[in-house]
Amino acid sequence: MTSAISLTFILSLLSINLSLAQKTSGEDRILGRWISEKKNLIVQVYKDPQDDEYKAKIVWFDDRDDPSRPMNTRLDDQNPDPKLRKRRIAGMQVLRNLKYDPEGNIWDDGLIYDAISGREWSSYAYFTDKGILKVKGYWHFKFIGQSIAFSRYTSPDLPDFANK
Repeated sequence: MTSAISLTFILSLLSINLSLAQKTSGEDRILGRWISEKKNLIVQVYKDPQDDEYKAKIVWFDDRDDPSRPMNTRLDDQNPDPKLRKRRIAGMQVLRNLKYDPEGNIWDDGLIYDAISGREWSSYAYFTDKGILKVKGYWHFKFIGQSIAFSRYTSPDLPDFANK
């Protein structure tokens, strides 16, 4: 009798641990730093505990296109709101409102901001079979839009192309 109770207890603990592991590997798998396929952008995806939404901010981008304008000086000058044109692009939140949909295994209902055009688009994110994070911005229809592919960025340091 005691061994049956012990076995039930152990199975219950394993079940709890398994569901916690699935949650981490499921919805929170998106958390962390991600570098774009072109290696020109790194974002930090985080979960806002106040609204249980996933968001992303720019932590680094390649500024070699204009050496006279280093990354830490570039502003959101294309923003349609004049009050926001003075904010720095580095550190700026560019993705918000994403919520995990366990049925589709996607993060959906988000909004992504494009600092180059100053436009905001509907968005969603998902993982490919190879573990690549795809973030898609679209207008009205999910099949119309553009995707950006990201790989997990594991280095503790941000890239520094000035030394290369």
